[in-house]
Amino acid sequence: MVVTAGVTRHEAKGKRVFFGIDHATFVVQDCERSLAFYRGVLGMALDPGRPDLGYPGAWLQVGAQQIHLMELPRSGPVPEPPGQGGRDRHIALQVASLVPIVAVLDEAGVSYTRSRSGRNALFCRDPDGNTLEFVQRAKSE
Repeated sequence: MVVTAGVTRHEAKGKRVFFGIDHATFVVQDCERSLAFYRGVLGMALDPGRPDLGYPGAWLQVGAQQIHLMELPRSGPVPEPPGQGGRDRHIALQVASLVPIVAVLDEAGVSYTRSRSGRNALFCRDPDGNTLEFVQRAKSE
């Protein structure tokens, strides 16, 4: 797909192709342990609409989007994560303020690092090593 000045060739022809990100998926070793982190520490709501897919998992609400957890065997080797989360595969979640995120992570004993980019953001890992970035929205948003 060719992109020119922020517009794809499909959008230039009046066809909107992408509307946003619906969900991101993490493969986890133990869904209950992951739910203790995502629900218990971060306070994400569980979507009860997940059908029985033949393996343990969960759908969690993140605004209008979701994080899907799938308890499945990992396919392929798991690389050693870099020390800084920003250099690893990750999803970034917008938050109004980092203050409550820092408070719950500190209370739960979850380590995190501040962004090195100068943005008001931090990184942490879930119990399976998946990286989450929390980005504080600008005051004007």
